[in-house]
Amino acid sequence: MSNAVDVLTFGCRLNIVESDAMRRAASAAGQDNLVIVNTCAVTSEAVRQARQSIRRLKRERPQVRIAVTGCAAQTEPATFAAMPEVALVLGNADKAKTQTWAALSSARDFGLAQSERVRVNDIMAVRETATHFQDGVDGHTRAFVQVQNGCDHRCTFCVIPFGRGNARSVPMGQVVDEIGQLAARGFAEVVLTGVDVTSYGGDLPGGPKLGALVKQVLIHVPELKRLRLSSLDCIEADDDLIDALAQDARLMPHLHLSLQSGDDLILKRMKRRHIRAEAVAFCAALRQARPGIVFGADFIAGFPTETEAQFQRTLDMVDECGLTHLHVFPFSPRPGTPAARMPPVRGDVVKARAARLRARGAAALDAHMARQIGRVGEVLMERGGIGRFDDFTPVRVAGVAAGKLAQVRVNGRDGKELAGAPL
Repeated sequence: MSNAVDVLTFGCRLNIVESDAMRRAASAAGQDNLVIVNTCAVTSEAVRQARQSIRRLKRERPQVRIAVTGCAAQTEPATFAAMPEVALVLGNADKAKTQTWAALSSARDFGLAQSERVRVNDIMAVRETATHFQDGVDGHTRAFVQVQNGCDHRCTFCVIPFGRGNARSVPMGQVVDEIGQLAARGFAEVVLTGVDVTSYGGDLPGGPKLGALVKQVLIHVPELKRLRLSSLDCIEADDDLIDALAQDARLMPHLHLSLQSGDDLILKRMKRRHIRAEAVAFCAALRQARPGIVFGADFIAGFPTETEAQFQRTLDMVDECGLTHLHVFPFSPRPGTPAARMPPVRGDVVKARAARLRARGAAALDAHMARQIGRVGEVLMERGGIGRFDDFTPVRVAGVAAGKLAQVRVNGRDGKELAGAPL
């Protein structure tokens, strides 16, 4: 880290977008000698890693001021306020506002008394959503646009609604205008992101859905080469979204699904809104509508009360849905959630199940990569010589600048990536 304002980011893609917005806001307000730690609350491990990083950061840079924000700061501010290394704990609602940082002095402790160090308001009272759009995200060749924030669902394992607030959407016209500006600036790919993206529009006049937003972007920004979606909830995907995937090649054939389990009773105890058969049918329907589509998924291993047979049904989902990229989370009880009060699975069993599920995912990914040998297609180059096909499969290519689209032939494997050459 070397900037006057640095950000240390944990968690999701939305955090990446907001971290860049925070850096810009704090810099514009004249702050310096500052590190903003943007935390994640999805697991207790994420919180532990943030605290560990804060302590290490202060040891390495004793003169720096540390402000902690993000979902963990919102949901458990006292945890970070108790750390002597932390000068400020800031809630999610105000973290990306220039006026927030402008109101703070440049003193070592921001000029705050001990009682003023925690500035976390009621996130449920927030009604507006900013897209945090300016120049894309520093260091990335694709641009991320926040179209939605918050979540109205109450999954029994999740604290994110209490970190992000209720679901709220950015009006379609604003999203379209901003993506048009990004395309004009030369970004070949834009990713629509949010906390619960498939709930998009429920709070807007007329209740437009995500599929309508996607179609409006594709119609009104014809110069945009690629449009990609972040994590989706399959039960909320609407007909327009499926139609757009089937009809427009600019909408990328790669979806990451929030599945969490493959067993119906566990899904019910999680308070998820889909059942196993619906998830399998969704993947089959999308694969028919868009042959070659690639699916990733989030799963929790070792959810309370989960039996071996129930876990096996989750393992089987990898093959039944044709999943390629897995994000596996060992169950982590979050304080105040209903799941934290359910009968737990033994810790060693949770760890072993997570390892088995990751191994199943690694085998599926390996098989997918093997099928790509000889493939010819268009990739978007990133920094470091890595490009991504439309289905997000990585390929190492020499001699093509970051941010450029190039036709590439896959000649072999290079560790976790494919190896290819430009045509």
